[in-house]
Amino acid sequence: MPFPENTPPPIPEPDLAGWPADAAAPPASPLDATEPQARLRAARQLFRRFERPAPSPARTAALHIGLFLITLLSTTLAGVQLTRGDVGLLPLGFWIFPAAPQPEEWARGLWFALPFLGVLTVHEFGHYFTARYNRVRASLPYYIPFPMGLGTFGAVIRLRERIFSRREFFDIGLAGPLAGFLVAVPLLIYGFTHLPPLDYLYQIHPEYARFGADYAQHVYPPGAQALTIAKPLLYQWLETAFADPARLPHPNELLHYPVLLAGSLSLFFTALNLLPMGQLDGGHILYGLLGRRIFDKLAVVLFTGLIFYAGLGLFTLHDDWQTWAYGGPIYAGYLALIFWRVLSRPWLGLLLAVGIWAAQLAVATAVPGAVGNPGWLVFGLLLGRFTGVAHPPAPDERPLSAGRQVLGWVMVAIFVLCFTPSPFK
Repeated sequence: MPFPENTPPPIPEPDLAGWPADAAAPPASPLDATEPQARLRAARQLFRRFERPAPSPARTAALHIGLFLITLLSTTLAGVQLTRGDVGLLPLGFWIFPAAPQPEEWARGLWFALPFLGVLTVHEFGHYFTARYNRVRASLPYYIPFPMGLGTFGAVIRLRERIFSRREFFDIGLAGPLAGFLVAVPLLIYGFTHLPPLDYLYQIHPEYARFGADYAQHVYPPGAQALTIAKPLLYQWLETAFADPARLPHPNELLHYPVLLAGSLSLFFTALNLLPMGQLDGGHILYGLLGRRIFDKLAVVLFTGLIFYAGLGLFTLHDDWQTWAYGGPIYAGYLALIFWRVLSRPWLGLLLAVGIWAAQLAVATAVPGAVGNPGWLVFGLLLGRFTGVAHPPAPDERPLSAGRQVLGWVMVAIFVLCFTPSPFK
């Protein structure tokens, strides 16, 4: 609703005869009436009077630097919390003296935060420089702090111009994960080749020292479960090739090793961005390889599989009526919400949602131990409801060159090597 203080004055009705639309405003002075360029300048000046001014370079720089510093603090605190063996809320009570992290905990937090943010930064600048190379205007990275878990939702850049070709989508989408991957692998190799002696672990768990290198046989009760880092294929290969078995910690203790933690999560985030759906980096890559028609059909299949796995085990036919009464309507609404726009017609999307839930119930009832990872449901909501599963078309649909196609399938292989259904177990 307009108000007097922000309502612009009426603009005189222009005479469009013989003039372009943006040059039809009154001339700046009678002497300029015969000069088309002068009339054009006057029209643009009149337009800019009511155009929102761009932020100053100093303000833009302050925003980017401020977000980075806040994210550095939040990921450092996340490193403190993770190396304590917890993935909950960050220790924001550090303002209170009893909850203050000790100096060695701050050091472990920084050993996690700096490498992890370094990989994210290289990833985003891979997108940025490739976009600039292709003459596509892009912003610097916006870092996203978060007060729990890893301390960040990552970083994003904003493309300020439309992308016009399959090749540009492919190049810009591929550059980020490839650059991040080329930093994450040496980071993990460094972590494996610089493992501290077991005395480091004994400083965190003094009660382990009396058992020596065989502590795992004594401190973990049979059948006990602890929070561990998932190991994708590439992680396992690098561990076998570079780690000293005498210094390699038990999987239950990997959270106490911040460089390994940062490297493992860097592989996971590389794979997360390479998921071949929508406007994720993997979506851009597979769209470039296959074209829009084939990609959009394949993306629906992959998205359906992701949601099937995410919700597997949430409900079974053996659950009590309270579980169905309270959780059933919420889950049904979730499925309807995310699949409403996935297919060409809403009723087909709803039918697909019903089929997925029925398949989940059948598998979970027949195989009681079959359980997915509900964390993917949040990711599915972002894809299905906000960003979309399909890929936007490009005016130039020419196929990629042979070299780019080879590089694209290499990135698909990297996705397989780095992906794990859950970064924590």
